[in-house]
Amino acid sequence: MVNNINQLLVQVQTAHEAADWSSLIQYLQQLIIGADLEHPEIVKNREYLLELTLSTLEMGDFQQRWEMAKVLTHLGNLAIPPLIEILKDEDAEEELRWYTARTLGEFQHPDAIAPLVELLKNDEDEELKAIAATALGQMGTLAITSLTELLADENTRLLAVRSLCCIPQTETIAPLLSVVQDPQATIRAAAIEALSSFNDERVSPVLLNALDDVAAIVRRAAVIGLGFRADLCQALDLVTRLQPKLYDLNLDVCCAAVVTLSRMSSDDATKHLFDLLISPQTPIPLQLETIRALSWMGTPSSLEYLQTALGQSTSQTVWQEIVTVLGRVQNLELTTPATEILLEVLRSQHPATKIANIKSAIALSLGQLGKIQAIEPLILLLADSNASVRLHAIAALKNLNKEAAHQQLQQLANNPELTPDLQQGIAIALAEW
Repeated sequence: MVNNINQLLVQVQTAHEAADWSSLIQYLQQLIIGADLEHPEIVKNREYLLELTLSTLEMGDFQQRWEMAKVLTHLGNLAIPPLIEILKDEDAEEELRWYTARTLGEFQHPDAIAPLVELLKNDEDEELKAIAATALGQMGTLAITSLTELLADENTRLLAVRSLCCIPQTETIAPLLSVVQDPQATIRAAAIEALSSFNDERVSPVLLNALDDVAAIVRRAAVIGLGFRADLCQALDLVTRLQPKLYDLNLDVCCAAVVTLSRMSSDDATKHLFDLLISPQTPIPLQLETIRALSWMGTPSSLEYLQTALGQSTSQTVWQEIVTVLGRVQNLELTTPATEILLEVLRSQHPATKIANIKSAIALSLGQLGKIQAIEPLILLLADSNASVRLHAIAALKNLNKEAAHQQLQQLANNPELTPDLQQGIAIALAEW
């Protein structure tokens, strides 16, 4: 073991003298990460190894610095003072200070807090300040007091809030609550987003109040946050409180409300989503979001609403999305109803069946649902004049029940009563098998 370490130390020195950074990194990693740091030979040379590691950090390229940052954390608290000096050096390369701030955060040591806080207060480089804020957030409860103090200064408040957002500890609730009425909407939104992760009685009233904030980003954050509190749906009458947000002036808020209501799993929520879907004033992007939300709910009523919307809508985009999401139904109890909806579209000669890409989507969805009753309708699609529809029908038949479908195709292959188009489609399918 001693010989190996001594050999690596020699190789380290040789690589350094030759400025062979790649080899130097490899040897340093073996010594510092791969060996026992308490070994006498390593302890004796620890200062030297730190010096070389810092040298490589300063001279290396982006990837080499990334590797050295990981080595530094293994050297322990010995590396903190020189890293702080680099961080304080305003003349140092920006990328080097970026790595230094990031690395200091990984030590999670009290000595690293003050210089990072000082950088947040005084440095003009916004990207570097953002890195420092993230580093402070990595330190967890150690940094909460310092970050709370930064909330008092409007120049550092947003970064402090973002740092607190990275600390999933209940001790951050009080300081975050102190800024939910801040004049800056970005700060209010960041605080709301962070508070939403806590199951605490102080949070729900704040989220409800923020639903009516003048800023859309705050309303959206509140809507999303309430989506994690479906357990309070009845107690807070969340469906009633959230329903107006489906018609918010901001489309992002509307989309967030759609997703949040879909998590409430109530009949009222489902009905509100359906009303939004069929409203002629609802823009297409919001309709698509609503279709997906109804399919996520995975209830018989949500499927019935999708079927009704399929019959009432005149939008090809909406038709396509509905037949697509029906194929993604996961609940085994609902795969049969979903299949029947798609088969009814084919049987009823819905206008969607005149559009090739929608017929292809129907075939794909039937194949995904895997119900045997779809075999015959899919075989009939083999007579379609569009090659893409025929190929999707063949793929769906193979996905459904390859043997049963193949057997039925063979039985029909010599049936003289079939139309020429269907005969040809079956021949093509058998050749593809």
